Amino acid sequence: MARTPLRLYMSMSVDGYIAGPDDRPGQELGRGGGRLFDWLDDRMSEGVNGQVYAEASSTGAVVSGRRTFELAGRWQGDHHDGVPIHVLTHRIDPADEPPGSAKFYTDVTACAGEAREAAGDRAVLVHGAGAARALLAAGQLDELELHLIPVLLGGGRRLFEPAGLGPVELEPVRRLEGRNATHLRYRIVRDGPESPR
Repeated sequence: MARTPLRLYMSMSVDGYIAGPDDRPGQELGRGGGRLFDWLDDRMSEGVNGQVYAEASSTGAVVSGRRTFELAGRWQGDHHDGVPIHVLTHRIDPADEPPGSAKFYTDVTACAGEAREAAGDRAVLVHGAGAARALLAAGQLDELELHLIPVLLGGGRRLFEPAGLGPVELEPVRRLEGRNATHLRYRIVRDGPESPR
């Protein structure tokens, strides 16, 4: 039986940036980074962008990196429909109680396992470049859903900085053309000698 997929959902410029320069609280997407999310203007439509948004919103759990979680205002404890939020972090302060269903983890494999269990037969939505890199390195990330935006940001935060993982093979699963975005889904290939765990 196939395991519940952990699927990264990420908007990205053609030159590989997921946020513009100087992303920080108050300017969460960096300078010019808001352009990466113009496709969400159609999220309630019956078109391709609406379909992709509905798929993301029907996931059964969320895994996020700590930085993304904080920049998003901790989603006020509810990312969507009250699903559990699993937050990867380097350290946990026992006095810091996350809101709603959110829970902090320092162990990547435990985080992924609990997220899969919580999601049941639905996919797990992954947010954040740091979380994606940690999950990929641990052999826990299964798919990439990249919303490729026709813009060159020229600088900012990249999705995959050099991480010493070597080549990672991807199998194209689908390609959907929406307004202001091409939605690309890839499966991470694990049966090759150079693939992550």
